[in-house]
Amino acid sequence: MKFPSLNLYRRFLDGTPVYLARHYWWAYLWPASVWFFDHQPIINAILFGQYKKLMRANMAILRDTPHDSILQLTCVYGELTPNLIAVAAPVPLHIADVALVQLALAQSKAPNRHSLLATRMNAEHLAYRDDSFSTVVLFFLLHEMPEEARHNVLSECMRVIPPGGTLLVTEYAPLPARHIIYRFPPSRWLITYLEPFLAGFWRDDVGALLNAHGKARGKQAVTESDQRIFADFYRVTKFRVARLGA
Repeated sequence: MKFPSLNLYRRFLDGTPVYLARHYWWAYLWPASVWFFDHQPIINAILFGQYKKLMRANMAILRDTPHDSILQLTCVYGELTPNLIAVAAPVPLHIADVALVQLALAQSKAPNRHSLLATRMNAEHLAYRDDSFSTVVLFFLLHEMPEEARHNVLSECMRVIPPGGTLLVTEYAPLPARHIIYRFPPSRWLITYLEPFLAGFWRDDVGALLNAHGKARGKQAVTESDQRIFADFYRVTKFRVARLGA
């Protein structure tokens, strides 16, 4: 969402990508909105009542996923972080986000200071070593980024996940041309106005992009499961990173 006449987003540019401050200051960076949006009924309404289904799908996959080291790439509202902390135990969950206010919120949900390692970091340029995490979790991140930023994040995922590791992506499914929300012009206008990069993401082939970025590293992404939710509006996809040609 843009407020060009007020330029309020400039207040949130301290180390924050311009696209994030310009389009999402009102949702992720303003302390009042952080408090407001981190309520379960609000989160569920934003996801058209599908939050519990999406969360259950994530947890079911993670129960059968390597837990040596888990990275949650950027903070999210709701119960995801506490659930991931429980899955990761006894080792700490790693979480990286560029917004200090979001990191503080995530830390407030940790049962103790040893269960969560929260680091301020841009998901496009991670400071972690190659092959650092057995599992990386992306929960509704990619559609909020412009194309170049999405590509950078997917490239970083392929860098920090070793062969045998897992990338778990929860996102909008490909272009939902037959879904009532898309076919009804007012709802389509509203969702694409609030999510200005969604139209581009709808047309991305995430698996193909992962493979394109992994090729130079001798890696490929194999789709192990792709669960569709809410009549193909959302997807929960498990990618296994493998050696190229394996």
